[in-house]
Amino acid sequence: MKKLLRFIKPWRVPFVLGWMFKFFEAILELLLPIFMKEILNKGIPNQDKDYTFSMLWMIMLVSIAGLIFALICQYVASKTSQGVGAEIRSEMMRKISTFSYRELDQFGSSTLINRITGDVNNVQQAIAMTIRLVSRAPFLCIGSILLSFTIDPLLSLVFVILMPILGLLLYFFTTHTSKLYRAAQKKLDNLGVVIKENLSGVRVIRAFARWNTEKKRCDDTTEELSDAYIHVSRLAALSNPVTSILMNFGIIVILYLGGQAVNGGRLQNGDILALSTYATQLLLALVIVVNLIVLFTKAAASSVRINEILDTVPSLSFPEEPVAVSRDSKNIIEFQHVSFSYNGTEPALTDLDFSVKKGESLGVVGITGSGKTSLINLLQRFYDPNEGSVLLYGEDVRRYSQKQLRSLIGIVPQHSILFSGSIADNLRWGNAEATEEEMWQALETAQAKDFVENLPQTLDFVIQEGGKNFSGGQRQRLAIARALIKKPDILIMDDSLSALDFRTDLLLRQALKHNLPNTTLLVVSQRISSVADAKKIILLDDGEIGAIGTHQDLFENSEIYREIYQSQTQMKGKEA
Repeated sequence: MKKLLRFIKPWRVPFVLGWMFKFFEAILELLLPIFMKEILNKGIPNQDKDYTFSMLWMIMLVSIAGLIFALICQYVASKTSQGVGAEIRSEMMRKISTFSYRELDQFGSSTLINRITGDVNNVQQAIAMTIRLVSRAPFLCIGSILLSFTIDPLLSLVFVILMPILGLLLYFFTTHTSKLYRAAQKKLDNLGVVIKENLSGVRVIRAFARWNTEKKRCDDTTEELSDAYIHVSRLAALSNPVTSILMNFGIIVILYLGGQAVNGGRLQNGDILALSTYATQLLLALVIVVNLIVLFTKAAASSVRINEILDTVPSLSFPEEPVAVSRDSKNIIEFQHVSFSYNGTEPALTDLDFSVKKGESLGVVGITGSGKTSLINLLQRFYDPNEGSVLLYGEDVRRYSQKQLRSLIGIVPQHSILFSGSIADNLRWGNAEATEEEMWQALETAQAKDFVENLPQTLDFVIQEGGKNFSGGQRQRLAIARALIKKPDILIMDDSLSALDFRTDLLLRQALKHNLPNTTLLVVSQRISSVADAKKIILLDDGEIGAIGTHQDLFENSEIYREIYQSQTQMKGKEA
C-alpha cells in the first residue's frame, strides 16, 4: 500500500479535511453520554425541567452537527477515493501501453482487466474507509476508555483487560486472511481466462459440440473461486461475533458490578448508563476496526497485484533523443543476421538476412509456424531480436521513437479488429485529420467503396462491437482502408487477404500498385497467389530463410515452394 500513497498526494487537502470532519463527529458522539448522564443524575431526580430540556437541546444540536460533519466527510471520501482510483487506473493504462508483447504475454489480458477493475476497486474502498472511519473508530475506542475512567476507574478496568485479548484476535485474523485473499484473487484471474476463452470462441465451441465440456470447465473454475472466497469469508466473518461476544461480556460485567455500586451509593444511575453507552460505542468501534482490517487486508493483496504492473520494467525502451528519419538510404528494410526466440530456448527465427528497397514489394510465405508473424513483429519492434539488427532506412529500429515507427508503418492485422463507432471514426484511427475525400479514396483502394455506399448512413454507419454487423471480408477491407488512409512508407498485410476471394485480392493488389506507388508493400500470406507478383518473395521454413527470389525463381529452384503452389492451384482448380 505504501507505494500507492503517491496517488493520494494530489488529494491530500480533501483527505485531511475528511479526516478532520470525521474526527469532530467522533468528539460530538463522545459528548452524548455525558449529556444523558447529566439528565439522569441531575435533571430528573431534581425535577429540573429547564436543566433537562437544556440538555435535550444540547443532544439535538450535537446530533445535527455530527450529521452535517458525517455528510461532508462522506462526500469528500467518495470524491477522493474515486479520484485516486481514476489516477491509478490511468497510470496502469499508461504503463501497460509501454509493455512489449513479451510483458503482455506474461500477464495475459484477463488478469490485466481484473487488476484494473477489481483490484483498484478494493483500493478505492480502502481509501474511502480510511477517510470515513480510520480517524473515527480509534478515537472512539480511546475516547470511550478515557472518559469511562473519569466516571469510575474501577469499572473501566474491564476495558483495559479486554483490549489486549482483542488485539491478539485481530492480529490472527489479519495474518491469515491476507494470504487467503491473495490466493482467491489468483483464482479470479483463472476464471477470467476461462470466461474470455468461452466468449471469444463461442462459435468454435458450438461447431465442435463442446458446450457441455466447456460448461463443466467453467463450473469447476467457478467452484474453485467460490470455495476460496467462502473459506476466507468464513474466517473473516468470525471476527465480528468474537468481538461482540467479548465486548458484550464486558458490558454484562459493567452492569452487574455497576448495579452493586449503585446499591452501595458509590455510583448513580446516570453513571451506569454512561459507562454502558461508552461500552456500546467501544463495541461498535471495534466491530468497525475488525471490518476495516478485513477490508485493508483485501486492499493490501490488491495493491501487491497493482504494483506488479506498475513496477514492471518494459523489456523495450525507446530513446529520449531518437534519430531523425532519413529517407536517403536505398534500402528501406534490412534484417542483418536476426535470430529471435519467444521463450529463450526454442528459436522462432534463425539468422534472417535480407533487404528490401524503397517501393519494392515483398512477399513472405511459409507453412503455419514457420515464423511469418514473428518477422513482422520484429519489424514493428513489438519484440527485440536476441541477435542481429532490424533496420529501417539504414537505422536500427531501436534508435527510433515509438511515434516515428508507428508513423512509418501501417499494418493490417491477421484478425481484423474494428471499434465501436462510425466507419469514419474507425478510418480516422489511421489519420485523425483525414478528409471525407481521403476516406472514400482509401475505401476505393481497399475495394470497400461499393458496400459502404449502399449502407444507410455511408461513412456515418455505426459499427457494432467488434464489427459484428459486417461479414469477415467486409471487416477485412475496412481494416485495410484504415491502414491505407495514413499513407505509410511501409504497408504490412499480415495474412489479411485470406478473407477475400481471389478476384477481390487481385483488384486490391492492382489498386495498391496504382494508388500507392511509393509505398513498400510487405504481404504475409499462406496463399502464393497473393504474393506471386511481388518483386521479392521469402520462403520461411522453420524460422529460417528456405529460399528467396521472384515467384519464377522459387518455383524452379525450391521444392517446398513448388509443392505449396501446386497444392493451392490444384485446390483452386477443383473449386472452379
